[in-house]
Amino acid sequence: MSTNAIAKRYAKALVQLGSEAGSVDSFNAELTRFSALLTDSRDLSAVFANPAYGIESKREVMKELVAKLQLSPMISNLLMLLLERGRISVLPQISESYGAFADELSGVIRPTLSSGLPLEASQIEEIRSALAKSTGKKVELKVEVDPSLIGGVVTKIGGKVFDGSVRTQLARIQDILQKG
Repeated sequence: MSTNAIAKRYAKALVQLGSEAGSVDSFNAELTRFSALLTDSRDLSAVFANPAYGIESKREVMKELVAKLQLSPMISNLLMLLLERGRISVLPQISESYGAFADELSGVIRPTLSSGLPLEASQIEEIRSALAKSTGKKVELKVEVDPSLIGGVVTKIGGKVFDGSVRTQLARIQDILQKG
């Protein structure tokens, strides 16, 4: 089974448990925090990946981290389970998948809006409102400036791209002119 499939299984199960406990958001925050710690600390990742350290040593390190970060029993149990099964390295993907499932459950989308020039707050809000109206979901928009677009905007929602950039329009015109 692929790492991505494994991550999705753990994430989906945890979202279901979080939903039942009313803790979806807090679980997400805890997973994100621990995942960032694991990703940012090479030494910590090395300890968990190194077979020279026994499982008991790894458990002790995990218990200390869980206590220091004040993680919930559910997340603590998940981390211990991943440690026992040698899958702690999958945690960043579990965290990412969990976030996606949690957003789906709560009706949130997180599109990326790229523009050639910085947009005014009113323009961003207008786009956010239009996306919310067309999708029927809460929109948490990530705004980026990409000078290569020249002008216009590109919106990415999941796997879909809505490209209204000047760069793309110029490329289309060039293509039409070349084809005759």
